Amino acid sequence: MAQWKCSNCGYIFRADTVPERCPSCKQTCTFSDVTCYIPDCGGPGNIDPRLAGKKDKPVNE
Repeated sequence: MAQWKCSNCGYIFRADTVPERCPSCKQTCTFSDVTCYIPDCGGPGNIDPRLAGKKDKPVNE
């Protein structure tokens, strides 16, 4: 399961595919895959901090 970040509000959530609207701000947004795919940040199941940024809301599980 990938971790996605909303381009509008910065919300990060886990899902197999991106929804039509953000679960947090309810807007139609662009979503970035911020899943970690390298050992440096812990591999899949973790967020890649280089992609997610510093001011993100907690991940919704």
